[in-house]
Amino acid sequence: MFNTACSVVGIRNLEMPEYTVMERDGRFELRVYPDIVIVETVASGDRRTAENQAFYRLFDYISGANAANGKIEMTAPVVQELASEKVAMTAPVLQESTPDGWRMAFVLPSRYSVETAPTPTNAEVTLRSVAPKKVAVMRFAGRMTQRSLEERGPELERWIESKGLAAISPLRSAGYDPPFTIPFLRRNEIMVDVGPQ
Repeated sequence: MFNTACSVVGIRNLEMPEYTVMERDGRFELRVYPDIVIVETVASGDRRTAENQAFYRLFDYISGANAANGKIEMTAPVVQELASEKVAMTAPVLQESTPDGWRMAFVLPSRYSVETAPTPTNAEVTLRSVAPKKVAVMRFAGRMTQRSLEERGPELERWIESKGLAAISPLRSAGYDPPFTIPFLRRNEIMVDVGPQ
């Protein structure tokens, strides 16, 4: 009950992945994340429908729908991106993407590796290790909607370019609070992996 009350007013008491801030510029940050382990799934449909379907698959996993029948603590943020299939072509390497749904991931507590995390019992849920990376981030409050991503995405892209960097991944959203948190107290981010131009 205490944790729920804290969440309503934006107090976060969940484990979050560690990262190093290389640069802070108002609402923007350039971060370096170490390797992390995620549990992820892809769901199709409009963003809201896919978000609900994917969230409950992942929530089931941490609630015991895994080979150990064990519960895993919730962490923050919940990450979501438009999934696409990348196809390598002849040299130079080109990539072609075809939307096949929305990918959502929970970051697992830091004590887990891919080898030690319980295996999901749902075939649509997978574990994956994510290598260390440099990430450009824009933070905002309010509701996480498709419109908020479309409006803020270009701002983040302009900031990335102003730093002499290039986006090297799809744009993704990261939500740190449950839906019942007061909207103006929510911590939301859009993020993209970056590399040199």
